[in-house]
Amino acid sequence: MPTGKKAKPTYFNAILGVALVLFLLGVLGWLLINGRALSRAFKEDLEISVDFHDNTTDANINKMQSILDKQPFVRHTRIITKEEAVKMENQVEGTNVIDFLGYNPLFTSIALKMHEEYVNKDSLDKINKLILQTNEVRDVTWPNVVVEQMTSNFRKIGIILGGISVVLLIVVIFLIDNTVRLAMFSNRFLIKTMQMVGATRSFITRPFDVRAFLNGLISGLLAVLALWMVISFATKQLPVLSLLNDPVLLASLMIGMILLGIIISLVSTHRSVVKYLKMHVDDLY
Repeated sequence: MPTGKKAKPTYFNAILGVALVLFLLGVLGWLLINGRALSRAFKEDLEISVDFHDNTTDANINKMQSILDKQPFVRHTRIITKEEAVKMENQVEGTNVIDFLGYNPLFTSIALKMHEEYVNKDSLDKINKLILQTNEVRDVTWPNVVVEQMTSNFRKIGIILGGISVVLLIVVIFLIDNTVRLAMFSNRFLIKTMQMVGATRSFITRPFDVRAFLNGLISGLLAVLALWMVISFATKQLPVLSLLNDPVLLASLMIGMILLGIIISLVSTHRSVVKYLKMHVDDLY
């Protein structure tokens, strides 16, 4: 009959196995978080230009800026004068626009940066109609093609990564369940012996459940530690990643990894113990 000492290596292997699959799930989760942050960064960096007629006074432009700042879709605004606009255009074109045309063809404008949830075609069309209700506004422009491609591409990436996450989660649950059941296999005679000497089901399952809780906790902590080391290394190699990391989402991911390890270990262990309790002694061989 196997002893407790013989079971220890099995527990050790089970802890490492569970930690490995949790780590793989954590890496994918981190990629999803970074993808989400990257999408937000791109969208919130997009500028919308509110152009004014030449006869619009500075007071009215400032008033319009004040009104826009209070709108729920606006994250940041700044006024770009005609002079500033032509300087920016000269830098882009590499030539002097005024010397070429004989006049400044650009307009004073307000550059808007918006919250990410409003950076889509439907929301922008509604915002365009809202702003154009003011007579002083000549036009509202934004890079339509960029917005449409950005929305489409990020949606496709999200669907692909989401699908991979679901598949990997199922695989992770299956692997952890089988790893724990294999670990419990070496204790089947011990479980049956305790039952045969009169121990109650709760008395038998309690120490195994406690052990499963500890094993799941250790596996989760090992996986979190490994993930943290990978993130730290990646951030040192690419410092820009530190701007994308969301501390709240990252903490939620790590807590989720630990909880997943504990829950699956507990459920799998308890189910295995109950299964061996119901089996006949001859079936254990």
